[in-house]
Amino acid sequence: MTKKMYDTPMLDQLESGPWPSFVTGLKRLAKDNDMMVDLMGQLETSYQTKKGYWKGGTVGVFGYGGGVIPRFSELKDEHGKPLYPAAAEFHTLRIQPPAGMHYNTEILRKLCDLWEKHGSGLIALHGQSGDIMFQGVSSANVQPAFDELNEMGFDMGGAGPALRTSMSCVGAARCEMSNFDEAKALRTIINDNIDDMHRPALPYKFKFKFSGCGNDCVNAIQRSDMAVIGTWRDSIRVNEVLAKDYMARHGMEKLVNDVISRCPTKALSLKNSADVSRADGISSVAVTDTQSLQIDNHNCVRCMHCLNVMPGALLPGADKGVSILVGGKSVLKIGATMGTMVVPFMKLESEEDFEALTSLSRSIIDFFAENALEHERTGEMIDRIGLVNFLEGVGIDIDANMVLEPRSNPYVRMDGWDEEVEKAAEHKRKVAG
Repeated sequence: MTKKMYDTPMLDQLESGPWPSFVTGLKRLAKDNDMMVDLMGQLETSYQTKKGYWKGGTVGVFGYGGGVIPRFSELKDEHGKPLYPAAAEFHTLRIQPPAGMHYNTEILRKLCDLWEKHGSGLIALHGQSGDIMFQGVSSANVQPAFDELNEMGFDMGGAGPALRTSMSCVGAARCEMSNFDEAKALRTIINDNIDDMHRPALPYKFKFKFSGCGNDCVNAIQRSDMAVIGTWRDSIRVNEVLAKDYMARHGMEKLVNDVISRCPTKALSLKNSADVSRADGISSVAVTDTQSLQIDNHNCVRCMHCLNVMPGALLPGADKGVSILVGGKSVLKIGATMGTMVVPFMKLESEEDFEALTSLSRSIIDFFAENALEHERTGEMIDRIGLVNFLEGVGIDIDANMVLEPRSNPYVRMDGWDEEVEKAAEHKRKVAG
């Protein structure tokens, strides 16, 4: 028999606005689940007193050191018994999703049925690290719930000072902007480093994320210690038929205002077709019978804006690969940081390419494990020890394209310029073999 609902006047207020409220979902689950009834009672108390009443602890499953977020209620009655006993233990299981978050309806139904059987029925798809968040389970049910999930083919995700689960965008499965196999990259890297996820032993958390292009749909640059971002190093591909179709639907004003004028590096311009440059790195697409959109690919920074606004008419180049950035994170010790470019371009097609990515990921994790302070993210470690020391430690050559904030540093030293240019040219010759 489900418990009687508590009076929740403050939670009820959250349903009174114009937008859908999470409270409505909690109430729906509470109709058949005592844990959710008591959760709402505790949540109402927290709203009334403006205090949180959860504490941590130690809860896990056999063979794993992480993946469970323990939550124990501190609300007690005068006899020391839990005030809301059904929600006195409200742990969360973090479970790894399929790469690219691909599910079929059968699996989703099974996941829902499983959590209604063992837990609260409350599931979040997905946490910032990509996990399926099964929220609300007692200590006694943690192991049975995980065993059943494991039989379905799912594994525990990351929590605590460990490698986190990781995310990849849907990418090559359905997006024309994709520049590499994001799902394969995720599974290759995570499978190779799985011990660091299941048995936490790092100074603090470490996240990988994989985005197929500069749109960065999984916030890799802002929210991951090692971001793998799809890019290309030749010219933007053009489709004249679709470009003229865009013009027919939107007109010249939209082309100028929404595409050309919004290019951050002024790499786009409108030319009479007869005046279009034929120089190397310059591409063009006819938008009318007499005018063409000219693209200076040397100045293109792959921001993706023009490709997004003119889908199909402009597409990523054919020489595809990835850029790798390190050190992104949200606020902690030194505020939010974006990733710093450490590998401007590398191919990611052959098995040898994936082995090189795996080797680099292992070097970065090992360096982080050995040199970071407790509760310090990779970006904060780099800020403390210096980028040059980090690059030397992980075996990456310094490159002129390694930038944190493109085109924003006004302090440029020109002494020794010729020597540095020759070093960069020599490096390119080496890479080209």
